[in-house]
Parts: sequence; structure tokens; C-alpha cells
Amino acid sequence: MTAPKAIDTPDTTPRILGPEFRTATLGIVLVVTLIAFEGMSVGVVMPEVSKDLDALNLYGISFSAFLIASLFANVVAGLWSDRRGYPLPFLAGVVLFVAGMALAGTADAKELFLVARAVQGLGAGASIVALYVMIARVYPAAVRPKVFAALSAAWVVPSMVGPAVAGFVAEQWGWRYVFYGIIPLVIPALVMLVPALRMASSEPDAEPSRGPRSQPLAMTLAATAAAGGAGALLWGVDELHKQPVTGVAATLAGLGFLVYGLHRLLPAGALRFGRGLPTTVLLRGFFSAAFFGVNSFIPLVLQSVKFFDARTAGIALTTGALGWSTGSFLQSRRTAEPHRRIRLGAACVTVGIVIALFAALPSVNGWIAVPAWIVAGFGMGLGMTTVSVTALKQSPVSEQGANSAALSVTDMLGSALTVGLGGAVINFIGHEPSQIASGFVVISVMMALIGLATTFLAARTR
Repeated sequence: MTAPKAIDTPDTTPRILGPEFRTATLGIVLVVTLIAFEGMSVGVVMPEVSKDLDALNLYGISFSAFLIASLFANVVAGLWSDRRGYPLPFLAGVVLFVAGMALAGTADAKELFLVARAVQGLGAGASIVALYVMIARVYPAAVRPKVFAALSAAWVVPSMVGPAVAGFVAEQWGWRYVFYGIIPLVIPALVMLVPALRMASSEPDAEPSRGPRSQPLAMTLAATAAAGGAGALLWGVDELHKQPVTGVAATLAGLGFLVYGLHRLLPAGALRFGRGLPTTVLLRGFFSAAFFGVNSFIPLVLQSVKFFDARTAGIALTTGALGWSTGSFLQSRRTAEPHRRIRLGAACVTVGIVIALFAALPSVNGWIAVPAWIVAGFGMGLGMTTVSVTALKQSPVSEQGANSAALSVTDMLGSALTVGLGGAVINFIGHEPSQIASGFVVISVMMALIGLATTFLAARTR
């Protein structure tokens, strides 16, 4: 008796580039590519901006202003997306982002440049949260890991050409044209996303959330407290060595406002590392804190200590983003438990930071930053993308906007606090090449400890 022939069953799993989702996927990737160009380009030219505007003492806060403003926009856009949908928050974010780029290009004083960075942050924060909600609403849960992998892949082209192009433009025409040059990239992204923004939700309709994180006034006040508290905290820390009494007062006041805001912005139990969603959301900030707390200072060290030019210094950032894309791609193919992937990702980030520390030492070639940041970037792609996918899976439909905002809040806050703290360390130790090198070593040790803590906390995401 012959065995029956196997019947081939067609694979009905949706594809992110299939007819149903092609437009949305390409539009989202274009927007992330735009933001990636900004991130990679501005990071490379910031040392030049600091010199031209006499603002080396504001090097860290220039990044933090962007991130703190993004934190506030995250919350408002998340509320807006939950109540009215994601298209308008997204479009408003893009307009603000472009306005901030134009203002940065025309800035003739460091104060105006800081304002421009804050406006950019408002735009980027609103756009990213709206895109997260769009992913949660438009794509079935089974394909979301591939969408996040595509988002990380969107960094590949900007990572390969962004730093070199930014360095070349800055050397030939000046750093202002790096900001101006990003603005035209908005047009094709918006053209692609106009039909994508009209796509219907793949999720069943749900009643709007009635919980404490759905109240617009309370949440806006909480976002204001968190953003203002973070700013006051960073200013106070930077003032400690100049005006100790004022610095301590500002630090404590900022910390109080920050805790008050986060208690209302994050899922219940997050500040106590509650199991499941609370810790998942919080670890997004831990990953960003460790990685970007070092990443933002690599160009400064390579240019000021190792005397690389802007284009060459950008290679380290390029390799980090390529490692990130690889790690994100692999996480979409793995079946291991999420908390194990998060732990492995955090371990890679920690190892990469420790290796990068040696780039500031006199007897070590600065090129060691390249393999270091491949390892760290791989860890970010593996761990941070898994955190995002897991948080959306753990979220009810009616709270996807609030939890997407919470992810971005911890992301931006983690980066803002450690980059600002790193700037304060540099200001305290000094701005001579040897002093910048010493400051970078201190910063790297602190960030490695955060990465190590993340590996131990990963198990609480289950």
C-alpha cells in the first residue's frame, strides 16, 4: 500500500513587501531613513558645530535638548494617536522636524542652535511614536518582528554614506549645509506615505482606554514634569563643580519632577521593575542609555584626541549601525525566548563599550573603535528590537499608543540623561585632548555598568 502524497499548502503568512503592505512598508522605511540621515550626519559634525559656535561646553546638552524635546512629543503624539489615529501626529512631526533642520542651519549663536535641536526633537519624537502605532495597527502580530528588522535595515544606507557625506559637505561648504541637505529628503517620504496613512487597521476595534494614561491633561502635565525635570537635573549636575549649592538644589528638584512624571508616564510598576511589560518598557531606556552615552562621544574623541578628520571619525558610527541592522535581522529569525535575546544583546553592548574605552588611551590606535562598535551595535539590534516587539505583544490594543509612547520616553530619556551626564563629565575634567580622553574613559565605565545591569534585569521581562 502506497503512502498518500503530501498536499502542499500555500503559505498564507502576510509579507511586509507583499501587495497588502508594500506601500506602508516602503513609506515607513523612507521616513526612518530620513531620521537616520539626520542622526548619522549630525553626530559627525557636532564637534565642528561646537567649535564654530564656541559651544564645546554644550556638546552633551546639544544632543540632550533633542532627546528631551522628543520625550515630551512622544507622550502627546501617543495620546493623539490613541484618540484620533496616527496620521495627523505623524504629519505634524515631520513639519516640526523640517523646521528644526532649517533653523539649525541658520543658527548664528549656540542658544539658537539649542532651540533648533529642541524643535527637531519635537518633530522626531512625534513621528516615531506615530510610526510605532501604525505598525501596531496595520500589521498583524506575526509579521511585526520583520517590520522592526526593516526599520533597522533602513539605517544601512545612511550609515554607509551618511557620515562620509556629512564630513565631506562640512569640509567643503560648512556644517550648515549638512542640515540644509536633509530637508529635500522629506518630499519623497511624504509622497510615499500619503496612501499608506489611509490604510485600515488590522486590529479589531477597541474602546478607548479609560486608564490614568489616557487622560490628556494629566499626561501632558506628566510629560512636562519629566522633560523639565530631566533638563533641570542635567543643568544641576553640570553646575555642581561651579556652583555647588545651586547645582545640588537644581539636581534634587529635577530628580523630583522626573520621578513624578515617570510614575504617570510609564506602565504601573515600571519604577519597581515589575515583571513583564513594566520592565520591558524600562529596559528600552537602559539599552539607549548605555549605547548612546558612549556613541555620542566617539566622534569627539577620535577628532580631538586621535586627530581623525570628520569623514574618518564617522566610520565608527557606520560600523555600529551596520552591526545594529545585522542583530535586528537575526532576532526576526530566532525562536529563542525573548528574555534570552535581550540578555545576549545587553552583554554584547557591554563588551563593545569596554573595548571602545581603549580608543581614548595614548598607546592604542583609535581604529579599535570600529570592531568595538560592531559588537555594541549588534547587541542593540538584537536586544532593543526584541524589547520593542515584546512590549507591543504585551500591550492591549487600546494602550498601544500609550505604551509606544512609554517605549520612546524611556528611549529618549535614557539617551538624554547619559549624554548630558557625559557632557558634564567632560566639562568637569576639561577640554584639552588628554582631559577629553580621561573623560571618555570615565563615561565608558559608567555606561558599561548600565549595560551589565541590563543583562541581570532581562529575566524580569518574562
